[in-house]
Amino acid sequence: MIEALGPNLGKPNTAAMGDGLFEIRARGREGIGRSLFAVVVDREVVILHSFVKKTQKTPKRELDKVRKRLKDLK
Repeated sequence: MIEALGPNLGKPNTAAMGDGLFEIRARGREGIGRSLFAVVVDREVVILHSFVKKTQKTPKRELDKVRKRLKDLK
């Protein structure tokens, strides 16, 4: 059953970032929060990094941090 696996959020709540990374978005008082995650073995979701995004584009240093953490996981 697909329903047992949880909701498929899709855009605008989630987006693929490439290289197996995904982003989930949440609004709060501080701004728009982002959590970058990856799905690894057996559909296990691993949140690699969360931050409040201040600009339209995801900062390179945040992406570098996440890609290093993903590489360390594998």
